[in-house]
Amino acid sequence: MSKTPHSELTEDELENSPKPRKRLFEAGEMKLLVLHFIAQAPKFSYDIIKEVAALVGGNYKPSTGTICPTIRYLEEQQYTQVVMSADERKQYHITNKGQAHLKEHQQILQKVLDRFNTRKQIQSNEQYVDIKYAMENLKTSLRLKIQHSELNETQVREIAEQIEQAAAKIAHL
Repeated sequence: MSKTPHSELTEDELENSPKPRKRLFEAGEMKLLVLHFIAQAPKFSYDIIKEVAALVGGNYKPSTGTICPTIRYLEEQQYTQVVMSADERKQYHITNKGQAHLKEHQQILQKVLDRFNTRKQIQSNEQYVDIKYAMENLKTSLRLKIQHSELNETQVREIAEQIEQAAAKIAHL
């Protein structure tokens, strides 16, 4: 049996610990993604929201409360600059410093782009509909099991091992 990150916690600690939630974006990824979109062509904030939503797929659409602080950060770091359009709207342009930053973090950006392109492909490609349903069934089964059962440490470890085994089998297909 392999050790899972939770294998050393007691039942009480497992029950009372906050449940980890998978985030769409890890630290800094949204900033790189927004900078990437601005690098392709100057953008208005609304354009950035649409492009992020299109890349991520599903029903995700970043709020202005997410995008505006991100744009502000990029501007403060001098990675972007604002140019007022003819109709007095802010249009964001990448700077040389922003280009250098993107180039320096190209590998991270590519992983983000690949991850969301794969996610979108699974969500939208008819060929992968069975995979999509199987993934949803797994998530639902886990959620229901956790909500309606008092799992002990052994059961948690067994579930984790079964998922790890399935992942290994898929990787070797």
